[in-house]
Amino acid sequence: MSMSTRRVRAIFRKELREYRRNRQIVISMAILPLLFLIQPLIDILVLPASAASPVSREDPLLYLLAIPALVPAYVAAHSVVGERQQGTLEPVLSTPISREEFLLGKALAVLVPSLIVSYGVYAFFLAAVALFAQPGIASALLQGPGILAQLLFTPLLAGWSIWVGIAISSRARDIRVAQQLGMLASLPSVAVTSLIAFNVIPVSLGLAIGSAVVLLVLNRLGWRVTAATLDRERLVTGTR
Repeated sequence: MSMSTRRVRAIFRKELREYRRNRQIVISMAILPLLFLIQPLIDILVLPASAASPVSREDPLLYLLAIPALVPAYVAAHSVVGERQQGTLEPVLSTPISREEFLLGKALAVLVPSLIVSYGVYAFFLAAVALFAQPGIASALLQGPGILAQLLFTPLLAGWSIWVGIAISSRARDIRVAQQLGMLASLPSVAVTSLIAFNVIPVSLGLAIGSAVVLLVLNRLGWRVTAATLDRERLVTGTR
């Protein structure tokens, strides 16, 4: 069966409507980023100009990559098990939609708002630093390579977290369990980005390229493996 963009868009729009009705998802997408924004922002704004040199050797803004690592996994964990508990999964799976189309529509519905939140928080952080941080601190942080890394790795990390969350959601029987497992599975990504942000793992061009390639491969495999293991009959009947 060839890929139908119409069916993918239908799933995408259906998921967005569901988000608007589900306050828990909206609140979570608002609160989780704040947990990774407030503390580092305060730390940066209170730094004196003399701290510019140490800051320039690190990139604490990479710490914000925890947002696209955690938020999508939490939301994606709701995508399948949540719909099954609501009783709306069987009508969808009884249509001619393929597993790949079904999953791609759900993944895109998580990716788009996650990118909006992640880039929005990052833009707010940059604006606050430019306006209120000491000039030396601002110039040390607002550098092209760091901004480029955010633009590049935000969708890659979000995509990988989404496939992990959907894979867990398709096997789980309870939304809370799926969300907890999704967050737990995202912690290695958060740990790596934090280590890089604080220069425990030195940043290099080779590291950036290698990480991007690995994430691209993982995203591709995540979609294919999740689709291959999606059992429509089990999801409809609720059997293991």
